[in-house]
This record gives sequence, structure tokens and C-alpha cells, in this order.
Amino acid sequence: MQSILIDILYGALILLVLALAILVVNLIRTTGHINKATKLVASDVDVLLHQADTLMSKVNTLVEDVNGKVATIDPLFTAVADLSESVTKINKTGNDFVSRFSKKKARHLKQKSIIKIGRAANFFKRGDKYEEQ
Repeated sequence: MQSILIDILYGALILLVLALAILVVNLIRTTGHINKATKLVASDVDVLLHQADTLMSKVNTLVEDVNGKVATIDPLFTAVADLSESVTKINKTGNDFVSRFSKKKARHLKQKSIIKIGRAANFFKRGDKYEEQ
């Protein structure tokens, strides 16, 4: 019985050694794949960094160009703002004039109406023929 137990222990030890060997082989393969991927990523990162640097220099050039054009156009917007203020002042002046003219016209129409009422009253008082003038 003791020999069967020893044979079972030897068999288990052999299976354990085989499992560990398979595990070590798989780890070695995985490490090799990881090393290849790391080298590939490192080379791709170098290319990406170079492209990013080129792109940033082009963006900086474009931003400088846009800033120059904005500086050229900025006086135009200032002039438009000044013109807008002037138009607003002219519009206000015109509205004030129309308002004053309307008040004078309304006052004149009231006076004219009072004159007509006075003439009509005079007509009824005297009995003459009413004539509108």
C-alpha cells in the first residue's frame, strides 16, 4: 500500500512539473509578445509625436495668420460701432422732431376745431348761413 501511495505522489509531482513547465512556456511566449508590442508602440509613439509636433507648428502658423487678419479687421468693427451710435443719435433726433411736430399739429388742429365750433355757434346765434372756411 505504501508503494501505491508513493507512485501516486510521483505521478502528482510529475503532473505538477508538467503544469509548471507549460505555464513557464506560456509566460515566455507572452513576455515575447509583450516585448514586441512595446517596441511597436514605442516606434508608433515616436511617429505620432513627430506628427503632433508638425501639426502644432501648422496650427501656430494659422493662429498667427488669423490674429493678423483679426487685427486688420478690428478697425472695421470699431467704425461700424461708431456708425451705429451715429445712426441711433440721428434716429432719436428724428423721433424728437416728429414728436414735437405732432404736438404742434395736434395743437393747431385743436385750435382749428375751436374756431369751427365758434363759427358754428355764431351761426346759430345770428341765424346766418354757416360757411366753412
